[in-house]
Amino acid sequence: MKNWFMLSLIGLDQPNIVARLSAGLCKNNCNLGDSSMVRLGKYFTIMLMVEHEGSKGSLNAIIASICDPLKLNAHLVELDDGTQHNCEPDVRISLFAEDRMGIVEDATTPLAQAGLNILHLESNVGEAGESGTYYIHLEGTVSNGLNPLYEILEKLEKEKGIKSHLIPINAQVT
Repeated sequence: MKNWFMLSLIGLDQPNIVARLSAGLCKNNCNLGDSSMVRLGKYFTIMLMVEHEGSKGSLNAIIASICDPLKLNAHLVELDDGTQHNCEPDVRISLFAEDRMGIVEDATTPLAQAGLNILHLESNVGEAGESGTYYIHLEGTVSNGLNPLYEILEKLEKEKGIKSHLIPINAQVT
């Protein structure tokens, strides 16, 4: 029986991390599933679903043989249900505001209360002197329709100065 694991890796960015990781896993009969990879500052981070026939211990040994030479820190979790589940987002939202402490919480809490389940969030600060624009791009599923989200986004602009752009990407959500 094959098992699914969630693997996360963090280390200084360097050429060939993705190529060496994917080749090493494939050569050891691991199937690669969903993944998210990004450079944050000077660090590269990967979250990857891996299917492996053996135990968590045997997969840890494979991962160590690949990651130790790359100086990547690894964390491996066996998935309880033994599978990966793909979930397609309903909306894509981009948020923009002057960088300040608490902006992610200011935006995500009311969006969650309006029925948004965030599947993916990416953020960064643009360069503009000492205070730049903070960008948040997220995708998620909607449980209460689009109107509550539009209302929250309008309120965020008025009360917090957070500008937004919502794009429905699932035509069945209204």
